[in-house]
Amino acid sequence: AADPDVETLPRGGFRCRLCQVSAANRPSLAEHLRGKKHQRLRNLRAERRAQERRSLFVSGFARGTSGAELAEYFGAFGDVAGVVMDKEKGAYAIVELRDAAGRERALAEPQHGLAGHRLRVRPREEKVFAYGPPGRSPRREPPDRLEQALCQAPDVDAQMSQLVGLLELSEDERRVRHLLVTLFQEVFTEFFPGCAVVPFGSSVNGFDTRGCDLDLLLDLEPTKSLQASTRDAPGVGSGSGAEDSILSDIDLAATPAPEVLELVAAVLRRCVPGVRRVRAVPAARRPPTKSLQASTRDAPGVGSGSGAEDSILSDIDLAATPAPEVLELVAAVLRRCVPGVRRVRAVPAARRPVVKFCHKQSGLAGDISVDNRLALLNTRFLRLCAEADERVRPLVYAVRLWAKRQGLAGNPAGGGPLLNNYALTLLVLFFLQTRSPPVLPTVARLRDLAGDEDRAVVGGWDCSFPRDATSLEPNTNAESPGSLLAEFFHVFGDFDFPGQVISLREGRALPLPPPATPEAGEGLKLGPLNLQDPFELSHNVAANVNEKTAARFRRCCRDAAKYCRSLQYRRKSSKGRVWGLTRLFQPGAVEPGAASAGAFLISVPLDGGGGSPQLCRGRGPWFREVCAAVAFVLRDVLKCSCAAGKAPKAPSEESGLPGDSAVSEELPAEPAAEEPAAAEPPSVGSKRRLPETTNGTGKRARTNVPEEAANWSCAVWHRVWTGRRRVRRQLQHGDGPEGPEGDELELEQKVSDAIARREGPGRPQEPLLRFEASARAAGMRVLLRLVPSPAPPGPLFRDFFHFLRSFLPATVRRRL
Repeated sequence: AADPDVETLPRGGFRCRLCQVSAANRPSLAEHLRGKKHQRLRNLRAERRAQERRSLFVSGFARGTSGAELAEYFGAFGDVAGVVMDKEKGAYAIVELRDAAGRERALAEPQHGLAGHRLRVRPREEKVFAYGPPGRSPRREPPDRLEQALCQAPDVDAQMSQLVGLLELSEDERRVRHLLVTLFQEVFTEFFPGCAVVPFGSSVNGFDTRGCDLDLLLDLEPTKSLQASTRDAPGVGSGSGAEDSILSDIDLAATPAPEVLELVAAVLRRCVPGVRRVRAVPAARRPPTKSLQASTRDAPGVGSGSGAEDSILSDIDLAATPAPEVLELVAAVLRRCVPGVRRVRAVPAARRPVVKFCHKQSGLAGDISVDNRLALLNTRFLRLCAEADERVRPLVYAVRLWAKRQGLAGNPAGGGPLLNNYALTLLVLFFLQTRSPPVLPTVARLRDLAGDEDRAVVGGWDCSFPRDATSLEPNTNAESPGSLLAEFFHVFGDFDFPGQVISLREGRALPLPPPATPEAGEGLKLGPLNLQDPFELSHNVAANVNEKTAARFRRCCRDAAKYCRSLQYRRKSSKGRVWGLTRLFQPGAVEPGAASAGAFLISVPLDGGGGSPQLCRGRGPWFREVCAAVAFVLRDVLKCSCAAGKAPKAPSEESGLPGDSAVSEELPAEPAAEEPAAAEPPSVGSKRRLPETTNGTGKRARTNVPEEAANWSCAVWHRVWTGRRRVRRQLQHGDGPEGPEGDELELEQKVSDAIARREGPGRPQEPLLRFEASARAAGMRVLLRLVPSPAPPGPLFRDFFHFLRSFLPATVRRRL
C-alpha cells in the first residue's frame, strides 16, 4: 500500500505504474514486484536519478564550442563523466560529473566564463521516469476513462452531448494556442510588415479535439501591397535616398561588436524617451541583428549589392518571389527567431505548400501556409454549420471517434488510404442536408442568403455564405442526436460511393460524370469515394481512399446501423454492461458474430487465393484443417496457451437479439455445389445442422451432419505484437532473405521467440491476457470470435486484437 509505484484499480486488482502492468490480486502483484523486470526498471530509475543529481545544465557558450572544451573547463571542479551537446542548435549542454560534490562546487562558483562568454550554469532538471515499450508513445489519456464517463449518462443523447465535452479543447489549451499565435504574429511582423497570422482548421472550426494540430495562415497580401505602394511613392527607388537610415552606410557583418554597441547606446540615449543610465557592455554576446543581417544575405533571392540591409524584405519582392523561396524564408524566421520552435521543415511539394514545426513548451505540432485562403473560408463554413444547430457537433464527434476506433480514419498528414477528419465532417454535413426536413441548408442556398459584405471569390471559386448563423432560416427537424446517428449509418451503409458524387453545394448525390459547370475546371479526380469540396469543386476530398477502405466503410456502417436498432444501443444497461456509444466505439464489437458485449470478430477468408480449391468446397474436413491452422498460429507462432473450451455465451438480454441471432442473420448462404458433398462424421461440440440438399429423386433430403464449431480458452504470455517488424528485419538481415512459404512461418516463430527472450527467461507467473475464442464456418470464410476475460477489455487487449486481426488471417492462409 505504501509503494508509490502501485495503483489500485477501481474494478479490483492493481497496476504497476513503473512497468505498465496489471495484476489481478495481491499474490500476483507481489510476484511482479519481486520479478526481474520490475527490479531492473527500479535500478534503471535510480541510476537515472543519480545521474541527474550530479549533472549540470550549461548554456551561454559560443556556437561551435565542443564537448571537450566544456569537459576541460568543468574538470577544475571534479572528474567529468560525460558531456551531451544539444544536437539541433548547439545552444546548451548537459555536463555530468562523477560525484555530486563536484556539481555543488561548480554551482557554488558565482560566475563562469569560457572564451569570453559568460556561462549560465544551473542544476539539471529532474524529470519523471517514464517507461514505455519500444516504438510506442505513451497514451495521453487512459481509454477506459472515456468509457466510464459515457456509461454514466442516462441515454444515448446525453452520451453524445457528453462526448463533445470530453474531446474538445479545454480553456487552458485554447489559451495556450492563442498565446502561440500572438507570439508568431509579433515575430513575423518584424520581417513582413503588415502581415497577419490567422489560425484555421481543427483548432477554430468548431470541431476541435485535444492534441489537434495548429494550422496557421501567414497572409502576406498586406505586405505585398505595402511593398508596391512604397515602390510607387514619389522619391522612392534605387538611389533615391530612401535608404538613409542608421544602417545605410554600415556593414554590420564587418563592424566590430564594440562599435555596434556604442551605436545602439547612442540611439537609446537620443531617441528613446525616458531611458537613463545607458552603458555598453562589450564583453556580452553579440546582438542578434548581425546574424540576422547575414542570414538575409544568404536567403534565396537576396542580393548583396542593394545597400538596404535594414530588413529581411529589403531586396525581396514578395510578389515576384517563387513560393518555394518564400517558404524557405518563413522556415528561416521560425528556426532563428521564434523561441521553442523545433523540427522546422518546408514542404513545397505538397498540394498546399506548408512549413511544418513543433513547439517544445506546449507540445503542439503545426503547419504554416502562405497561400491557402480557401482553407480559411472552409474553416469559417464549418464553424457556421457548427453554430447553426446544436446537434451538428455531437454527431460529428461521434462519427469521427467511431471511424478512428474502427481503423477507418487516420491523420491527414500521414497519407494512406484512410478517411481524414475533414472528409468525415463533410459526410455528416451532407447527411444533415438530405434529411426531411433538412437540418442544414445547401451551399447554394447559403450563397443566396449571403449579403454584400459576405461575398468572396478565391482562386475563381465562389465562396459566398453568411458569416452569422442568426441569418440562417430556422429548421423544423426534430430528430434526436441518437436517431440521427443511427440514420447516418443506415444511409451510408447502402450508398453507391463509386457511382455518384457527393455534392454539398447541391445537397444531393450527382450522377457520374458530374454535370459540366463553368466552375468545374478540369473536373474531379474520381475514385471509389467521390466527395466534392463545398467550394473548390475540382477537388475530391476523399481522392486518397481506395476500394478496400470504401467497401469497409460501407460494411462497418451496415454493422453499426444494425446495432443501433437493438435495445442495447437505445437503453442503458441495468447490469453495468457497456451500452450505447460505448459499445459502438469498440472495434469489432458490433460486427456480425459479436452478439455479446465486448466480443471481437476476426474473419478468415479462404477464397481469392487463400487455401486450395479443395478446402473451399463443401463442409468436409476443410473446417477442421482451418481450425488446426488457427490453433497452430496461436500456440506455435504467437506462443499462446490454447486449451479446448466451451463456446462463449452470448447474453441476449438488453440486446434485443435472441442468443446468437447476430451470427445467424449475417452468415452468407452457402453457394450451391455441383455435387452433394459427402457427409462427414459430427465433431465434438457441434450444435447446428447443415442446410438441406437435394438427392437424385428431386426430393429434399436432410443430412444428419451438424455444423461444426471449435472453441478454445487462450492465454497470452508475451507482447509478441510489440516491435515485431523490427525484430523480423534483424533476423532477415542475419539469416538472408526469406525463402519459400514454409520458411515464412518458421521466421515468424523465431520472431516470437526473440521477443519472449527479450522480456526475460522463462514464462511469467501470470499471463498478460486471457480470452475465449470460438470459430464457426460462414460460407467461404471462418469467423473467429474473441471474448476477453475479464470484461470489459483494456487497452492491452485492444492492441493485441488490432494486431491479430491482420496477422492471423494471412498466417492461417500460409499454413493452409
